[in-house]
Amino acid sequence: MAARDVIPPMRSDSRKRCRARGFTLIEILVVIAILATLVSLLLPAMRGTIASARSFRCQMALRGVAFDFANFADDQLHPNRGDDASLGGGRAFRLETFVEYEYSVDEFWSWGPEETYTLPDLRGNDPLRCPEIKGNITLTRGLPCSQGAIGPPRNVSFGFNERLRRSERQLTAGGSQWVLLTSRILEGNGSVSPAQVPLSWDVDGARAVQVNSNPLFSTPSLDSPQMYANNRYWYPGMRHNGGLNVSFVDGHVASTRSPLQQGDWAWGFEPVR
Repeated sequence: MAARDVIPPMRSDSRKRCRARGFTLIEILVVIAILATLVSLLLPAMRGTIASARSFRCQMALRGVAFDFANFADDQLHPNRGDDASLGGGRAFRLETFVEYEYSVDEFWSWGPEETYTLPDLRGNDPLRCPEIKGNITLTRGLPCSQGAIGPPRNVSFGFNERLRRSERQLTAGGSQWVLLTSRILEGNGSVSPAQVPLSWDVDGARAVQVNSNPLFSTPSLDSPQMYANNRYWYPGMRHNGGLNVSFVDGHVASTRSPLQQGDWAWGFEPVR
């Protein structure tokens, strides 16, 4: 039998070889441009989300303040009214004393043997803080909050209603300017409910410094002829996308960009003794 010729497989001399191909400069620039566009579209949304989260944390801090105030004002629930324990037969207190209780200063000092204490501390203690305010707070032993126990003023987050501390109406009527609060503040009166009375809100500490005032206490002028005239105590911190967070005596918190245009907010309310 004749041997058959074995024909080897045919090989193409023009066989294609796979070679890695890099991006051209134009393609790289196009990719960068696309990424830049995406970032520019997403960044405002991300900033808005972060700002909303900070505003929510601020509102929670203010809600905690209002909750503590309700307990402090309650004749049965209050933990300790410090130097005000005997006022009004044990049934009255001053707003300044409550603020000192919140910061644990003056007669409520609980920060150890140091003469000063810085917040936030290593344990995370940082009461009454709006997350938009970054600077430290220094507490000083043996001082009331109206005399520098809490500072520097520019780093203070929240102010308290000055009309719940000093009353122009009482002073005009020949009485003391100093307001003594009782549990009645939690009930309101016939025309104003606790849900209408602002208790605490964001303040602009730097602005308070400019007008030589204490940011811990604030109130708008409204129709004040003297004590609160010229907005000397009005320095709202409109730092949440142009908005202000406000807590009320009844415990709820609201946010607004026009605080003095809220018709049912009783900015001018002063307790009657």
